[in-house]
Amino acid sequence: MDIDEKIRQADEILTGCTLCPRRCGVNRKAGEHGFCRTADKLIVSSWGPHFGEERPLVGRGGSGTIFFTNCNLGCFFCQNYPVSHLSDGSEMSEDKLASVMIDLQNMGCENINLVTPTHQVPMILKALKIAFNCGLRLPVVYNSGGYESVDTLKILQGVVDIFMPDFKYANPRVSEKYSLAKDYPDIAKAALKEMHRQVSDLLMNERGVAVRGLLVRHLVMPQGIAGTEEVVRFIAEEISVNTYLNIMDQYHPCYKAFEYPEISRRISEREYKDAINYALKAGIKRID
Repeated sequence: MDIDEKIRQADEILTGCTLCPRRCGVNRKAGEHGFCRTADKLIVSSWGPHFGEERPLVGRGGSGTIFFTNCNLGCFFCQNYPVSHLSDGSEMSEDKLASVMIDLQNMGCENINLVTPTHQVPMILKALKIAFNCGLRLPVVYNSGGYESVDTLKILQGVVDIFMPDFKYANPRVSEKYSLAKDYPDIAKAALKEMHRQVSDLLMNERGVAVRGLLVRHLVMPQGIAGTEEVVRFIAEEISVNTYLNIMDQYHPCYKAFEYPEISRRISEREYKDAINYALKAGIKRID
C-alpha cells in the first residue's frame, strides 16, 4: 500500500472536486465550497467509544467513532442534522486527528469508525498516514451514506478494512425528493459492488468482532418508501447472500421530515417485520 500515492491522488482531486458523485468541480484548495460546504480542512464534530453501533463493531471496547461535519447527501429526515446540515463541528489538523485515533486505540476501542468521511477523504488519508506511523493497528471502518464515487473508493483500497455503507433507496424519484440525489440508487449499487470487490463478506475474529469486510445498513421508512424489497433483492443477487445486513427500525421524523406527511411518523411493527421477511425471502441470513 503506497499511502503517499493515495494521498497525492486524493489531494489532486480537490482542485476540481469530483470526490463524490456530485462532481461539483470547485477548487476546494482555494477555499471554494460545493454541495458539502467543505474546503480542504478537516472538520470534526465529535469522537469517542460508541456502544450503539452494530454488534460486530462494538465488541468489548466499543467502536472508536469519529463524526465528520457536513455531508454529500441532503436527507431531509437526517437524525444527525446539526452535524450534517448545520455544520456543527470545528476544524482539526491532520496531526490532531491522528492523535485522536491513537487515543481511541489506547482506550480499548475495537476499530476506528470514520462517520460520514466521503467529502473529507484526502485529509483523512493524511491523518491515517501519521497514525499508522504512530502505531495505529485497528481496523479502519468507512461509515458512509452509500453515495460514493467508485474512483474515490479505488483510492481507498488497502486502507479501509471495513466498509459500512447505507443503501437508502431503490427508487430515483424518492432519492431525489428526500436526499437531493436522483442518481442515488445506481450510484449506491456500483459503490456496494466496488466495496465488496475490495473486502468481500464480513469476517469476524474469535470474539465475534469484525476485522474486514462489507456491512450494509438499510433504514426502513414509512409506507415502504425506501423500497426495501428491491434493496435486499439486489444485495442478495448482485452482492452476496452472505452480506451482513442491518435492517434498521429506528426511523423517526427529524429535521424537515414533518414537511412531508408520508414520512412524518415512525414505522409500524408490521412495516419492520415485512422488511425482515423480504430479506429472509431473498436468502439473506446475516441480519442484525
